[in-house]
Amino acid sequence: MSKILLREQAIKLRIQGYTYGQIKRELDLAKSTLSEWLRKLPLNREQLELLSKNRERSKDLAIEKYIATRKKQRLVRLEQVLNQQNDSLLPMSEKELFLCGLFLYWGEGEKRHGIISISNTDPRVIKFALYWMTNSLKILREKIRINLHLYKDMSIDESTNFWSNILDIPKIQFNKPYIKKTNREGLTYKSFGHGTCKLYAGSVLLSEKIAMSIKAISDKYGAKSELFWYN
Repeated sequence: MSKILLREQAIKLRIQGYTYGQIKRELDLAKSTLSEWLRKLPLNREQLELLSKNRERSKDLAIEKYIATRKKQRLVRLEQVLNQQNDSLLPMSEKELFLCGLFLYWGEGEKRHGIISISNTDPRVIKFALYWMTNSLKILREKIRINLHLYKDMSIDESTNFWSNILDIPKIQFNKPYIKKTNREGLTYKSFGHGTCKLYAGSVLLSEKIAMSIKAISDKYGAKSELFWYN
């Protein structure tokens, strides 16, 4: 396209409210050339308003593009870190798996004699807890019972089906759920939408092993205390 035709096209786009950046991309022109052609171009009020809207839209698009680029960079970086940690940490030994579950139990487990129990709203946490209980503690799956804590506006059947399917545990192993008297509506913390799931099994020997393992580690590494749930 000749320079004259390009100039005419640039003026036409400017009158339509295109920004310098949009015209530059549309016609593949230098910004200095556009400035020379368009700086004295008169625009009426309607054209100026349209130009202002296009400028704001261009800013929004630039922000969206920046966010998308940063997100892509972050995802690539996280994938790299994931691969590094896979190579560094996995597979775990039986001892390492036991320790992972032990620290989860320290934070989320029930501190009672003779009971092994872990509660959480996050399905991933509960799935790992089940794996730990059956593979590290060697508790039979059919010996594990499940309690659900639900809000009164939650469906018992839907929640039971969800946890039964995701854990691959038959509903016969579910106890009658505890129903809270409040609704989820208005709560800022919505959790994962399926209530709190509690896995538990009974074993004095295993509960003592868990408790004393945690005590041994905490005593050794800076958290020694006479206060302990098995005292």
